Amino acid sequence: MGLRGKGAKPVGKLAAKKGAKRRVKPWEKPGLSRAERVVAFVECLKITSGFHAGRKFKLRPWQKEIIRDLYRTDAKGRRVVRKALITLPRKNGKTVLTAAIALAHLCGPEAIPRGQIYSAAAGQDQADLIREEMVAFVMGDEELRDRIIIRNHVRTLTDNITGSRFKALPADGKRAHGLGASVVVADELAQWPGKRGRELYEALTTGMGGRAEPLAITISTKSGDPTSLMSEQVAYAEKVLAGTVKDDSYHATIYAAAHDADPWSEATWRAYNPALGDFLSLDHIRDEAAQAQQMPSMEPGFRLLYLNQPTQNFTAFLKAKDWQACAADLDIREYYDKRCVWGLDLASTTDMCALAMYFPDDGALFNWHWIPSEGLEDRERRDHVPFGTWIDQGFVETAEGRAVEPEFMATRLVELLDDFPKLEYMVFDRWGSKELLRLLRDKGFNREVHPHGQGFRDMNQSVPTFERAVLAERIKHNSNPVMTYGLSGCVIQTDPAHGRKPNKDRSTSRIDGVVASIMAVGFPTWGFEKPKPSVYESRGLRVLGAKAT
Repeated sequence: MGLRGKGAKPVGKLAAKKGAKRRVKPWEKPGLSRAERVVAFVECLKITSGFHAGRKFKLRPWQKEIIRDLYRTDAKGRRVVRKALITLPRKNGKTVLTAAIALAHLCGPEAIPRGQIYSAAAGQDQADLIREEMVAFVMGDEELRDRIIIRNHVRTLTDNITGSRFKALPADGKRAHGLGASVVVADELAQWPGKRGRELYEALTTGMGGRAEPLAITISTKSGDPTSLMSEQVAYAEKVLAGTVKDDSYHATIYAAAHDADPWSEATWRAYNPALGDFLSLDHIRDEAAQAQQMPSMEPGFRLLYLNQPTQNFTAFLKAKDWQACAADLDIREYYDKRCVWGLDLASTTDMCALAMYFPDDGALFNWHWIPSEGLEDRERRDHVPFGTWIDQGFVETAEGRAVEPEFMATRLVELLDDFPKLEYMVFDRWGSKELLRLLRDKGFNREVHPHGQGFRDMNQSVPTFERAVLAERIKHNSNPVMTYGLSGCVIQTDPAHGRKPNKDRSTSRIDGVVASIMAVGFPTWGFEKPKPSVYESRGLRVLGAKAT
């Protein structure tokens, strides 16, 4: 859209002809206040996606109220507000509204000569959301296409008349130094990375000192971290709203449920989602609430996303009754000739090591656990679990010495491969895997192996799959007491982007078997091409997604 580099022109053809009479735009009519001009400009834009695609942007009363507050003026007609916080739950139109406001400063009633407008976010993709909405507005309006130069490769929009420019920035403070922003939109501030995020925010806002009427708008759901920049903004905003701090230059719009509000009540949803039933689907929230009630680890995300209600980001995983509902009378010998996937969670030094064996054809799941033989009594006293009994029952195996050594694990995995020759691939914890992979190769382990990270990026893909499989009873297990114990104290951590992963440090039980099971059950849904057996024989063990060892 638009030419790149020197000589770039607007998307449309400049329609103004010499001597042609210029049409007065709705926001240019005499007698309008600044807020009314912005409202008129926004309502000339066309919505291009969602419930109201193809229609003009009809501002709702609550949206008009935000604009009236942002653009109120003093006796000299100057805008009073310099900083603003708009925090409300997800899908209530924060991004679209803010994109329209940014466009008003680029080429509308709030445009100034050579203004600098920026959207900033934790990552480039998030920062681009506002830019993409602005581009959509421009492409839906013939006059705007005639004057706006769009350079997608550098993520900018430039007004051919005022010379004002908009740019999307990621949370890298170094890139913002030296900028003289007239308008800044800090998008999803709760997700900005600690120090770098603060550096970016400070660089952008302190650089506004040379502008006569700067405006910094923060749009975000709340943060569960009380020390975050977003939490600081909310705390200050609440003081301004309460009147304990007098600051006319600061505006706050906060839609957020109280901590004691019923998160499953539709009345609560309506109270804090102004777009509910309009361009936010009630059925969608009902579905999300139903899932969150069934999956405890999803509750914090639901409260944050749909009630703007930050909660503790560490929660219990599965309920005991849901896991017990998947119990079945299984005979491992019946699975010797069935295809399977393995998930391997490696021990650190004296920890437990676990293997999950998943049979996707019928959902059977078996688990193996290994612990060092030395210090067994101390481990029983410390963890308050009967490791000795589990060893006698065959649910736990011991490895000689003080640690489960790679040589021991490599030998056992090769032995298990003899019993389960239809292993398709093994998913493994990257930590400490280099030596094990070398030993497996040397011992003739000729199956594909896939690394699976233990952080949010990888785990957030597998955790929901395992969770849904248990709740739908698509998994069946042999009531392994070590797994039952692991799930009883398993804690799931949620990050600012609402990703989830098991957290071993916060869990009150050893969750190695749970982690191995999540990897084994969840990884097949990632959508990779399954390996072909005929290739294994010619190339041997190969690591996908990492350098071969």
